Amino acid sequence: MNAIRREEIIGDCRLILGDCLEVLPLLGGGMAVVSDPPYGMDWDTDSTRFSGGHNPARRSAGRNDHKAIAGDAVAFDPSPWIAHPECILFGSNHFAARLPVGTTLVWIKRLDAAFGSFLSDAEVAWQKGGYGVYCKRDLSNYALTNSRQHPTQKPLDLMVWCVERVKSAVILDPFMGSGTTGVACVKLGRKFIGIEIDESYFDIACERIRKAYAQPDMFVTPERPPEPTQEALEL
Repeated sequence: MNAIRREEIIGDCRLILGDCLEVLPLLGGGMAVVSDPPYGMDWDTDSTRFSGGHNPARRSAGRNDHKAIAGDAVAFDPSPWIAHPECILFGSNHFAARLPVGTTLVWIKRLDAAFGSFLSDAEVAWQKGGYGVYCKRDLSNYALTNSRQHPTQKPLDLMVWCVERVKSAVILDPFMGSGTTGVACVKLGRKFIGIEIDESYFDIACERIRKAYAQPDMFVTPERPPEPTQEALEL
């Protein structure tokens, strides 16, 4: 069976429908992995259970129309991805025992006044190399509550911040979801390879990336890092 079920080339973005572990050997090297993988927590995507609580008037009714996250019911193995020279993986607290020492990235999702009020105040990612801790506050997750197209969709500015932290010319997101990492790459003028196993999310990612090319962000100056000197990837 062909590992690549479908493929779309949109600008400098190569989008692949398939199982990322089957597709990976076909890609070569010279890439930085930036991804929000399934954490292995079997997350219940029905967010209606979060309505109410301390301040019901400030909370939406939630959504119950998202599918289960593919692969999230089993423990996540980061080893194929941390083998790359550069790598950022969200949800690292869920599989920290399988990671070497590295840099910790903290996404602060709330204002100080709301700390401890509801679920997590922040999410963490592991970055290969170093040992520092760096934070970004991005509150736009609230605006995504009823408009997100994937149950774990991250804010665009957050993923722009992550992509800016790596130097490789090509960014690989093996768990592409709705394509936010790809949209970040479009806005930064970076090459992108995204792999998604679910066809409905793959279609959403393709559409979002097409729109990103059609409506470029005039406030972001595209940056094109030097092409790698070895194992260059032609899209």
